Amino acid sequence: QWERLWFLILTFTFFLTLVWFYFWWEVHNDYNEINWYLYNRMGYWSDWSIPILVTAAAGFLYITALLILALCHIAVGQQMNLHWLHKIGLMATLVVTVVTMSSIAQLWDDEWEMVVISMQATAPFLHIGALAAVTALSWLIAGQFARMEKATSQMLIFTAYFAIVVALYLVPLTVSSPCIMEKKDLGPKPAIIGHRGAPMLAPENTLMSFQKAVEQKIHGVQADVAIRQVCVTVCFNYDGVPFLMHDKTLRRTTNVEEVFPELAYEHSYMFNWTDLERLNAGKWFLRSDPFWTAGSLSGSDYLEAANQSVCKLADMLQIAKDNMSVILNFQDLPRDHPYYSTYINITLQTILDSGIQQQAVMWLPNTERQLVRQIAPGFQQTSDIKADAERLRDKGIKQLNLRYTKVTSEDIREYAAANLSVNLYIVNEPWLYSILWCAGVQSVTSDSSQILSKVPFPVWLMPPHEYNLIWITADLISFTIIVGVFIFQNYHMIRWRLGSIRTYNPEQIMLSAAVRRSSRDVKIMKEKLIFSEINNGMENADELSLCSENGYSNEGIASLDRRDMKLRMD
Repeated sequence: QWERLWFLILTFTFFLTLVWFYFWWEVHNDYNEINWYLYNRMGYWSDWSIPILVTAAAGFLYITALLILALCHIAVGQQMNLHWLHKIGLMATLVVTVVTMSSIAQLWDDEWEMVVISMQATAPFLHIGALAAVTALSWLIAGQFARMEKATSQMLIFTAYFAIVVALYLVPLTVSSPCIMEKKDLGPKPAIIGHRGAPMLAPENTLMSFQKAVEQKIHGVQADVAIRQVCVTVCFNYDGVPFLMHDKTLRRTTNVEEVFPELAYEHSYMFNWTDLERLNAGKWFLRSDPFWTAGSLSGSDYLEAANQSVCKLADMLQIAKDNMSVILNFQDLPRDHPYYSTYINITLQTILDSGIQQQAVMWLPNTERQLVRQIAPGFQQTSDIKADAERLRDKGIKQLNLRYTKVTSEDIREYAAANLSVNLYIVNEPWLYSILWCAGVQSVTSDSSQILSKVPFPVWLMPPHEYNLIWITADLISFTIIVGVFIFQNYHMIRWRLGSIRTYNPEQIMLSAAVRRSSRDVKIMKEKLIFSEINNGMENADELSLCSENGYSNEGIASLDRRDMKLRMD
């Protein structure tokens, strides 16, 4: 009973570590977002994604090795006999996996939606892999079925395995992927908007980053505008100069802790432009290497990145005005800020003075939209709130800027029918870009514009009839193999059931089914067969003794004794 319990714990841990490893592998698209989230909670920058991925992979591989060894023991009729060190390792892996999964669920529950989206890209291939694994297990299941003495046990294991196989055969009925479509129905390639420039090639929100974005010939850039010291995405200083900064403080992307250590934790809107000009906004990129790309920079790019400074909105617009469109976003200033009542006017005036075409500006903030329409009627009003298409149109919204986990293929089609353009962020992986491409998304915001710009076609695209053909063929091959394995493993029992060798007793049938197996069960069956033959021989001897009194010969008894001796020697 304890061995069975440990096997159940091992099996449960295997599936749990498999889910955790798959999850952490698929969220590679959001590693930088995870690190930034942890930075805000812990106060210092560290790359947690790779250690967690390595730990998840190590736990999964360890549990997989234990499960394979356990199945090998079961296949030859032996107990698992798990060593106490492995029992400790098994329980430690289970506890660590449960704790980490629970922590992610509480701190970052939205990311679990990534698993659902990833299944649109991986489900057809995971189905084939699962089908191969379950088919391979048929040899083990059929062997267990043949060795079981009770019909109820046989029916239980057969029914459970059959239910799993049938469910797996029907899984494709639930698979829905936008990339299962005809090639002729594929829409145009989504435009790529650089997130804070090209942050994998240069420090974010710097002139170098936006210049790299221009070199990539991408559609546009997204900038976090700030007039000196506004919060998070927009900062405004007391001089009223809008500049580019994402975080609330300057700690992560500047050397403020070295230059102004007493102001390191102050909001960026507490600095004047003279102080901001003294800060370096590039060395952190080379030191932290948030995307593991700093080492690939050329010598000249490395030196240029090391000498970047805080970037004004006006300087960025001079780069973008003849090359791309811009998504502008910022947060409101506190009421006690000297430019609280005029920061929107200052921002609008800076944009209009730059010479950039109004149609190239996507205005994201919800503050004072009516004022913005009056001063700059050509701006494309963009919303980051998901709502009904008609309601958005009534508000004058022309575009949506949403996280990729917040919309479905049906939402995208609905917005497209209402002539609303959808931009999704942050999309870094080619497989995710391909799924959104198939879904009909018009544009995406990306940190890896240099990678996505080289994707000529979705990673995979399959017509429905081809997918159905692969699905049915795989199921038929699997079914044929499973039936063949069960027939081969239970050949003697099937013959006995059909009546061709009804003289076999149960031990003979099980021993025949277990031929070429060296195990304790086989030895037990041999002993049972010997004693069964001896008992039969003794009964026959008694009958022949009675017959001899009536004049019959006892030669049969001597023959029986010789056969008993031979069985015992065997």
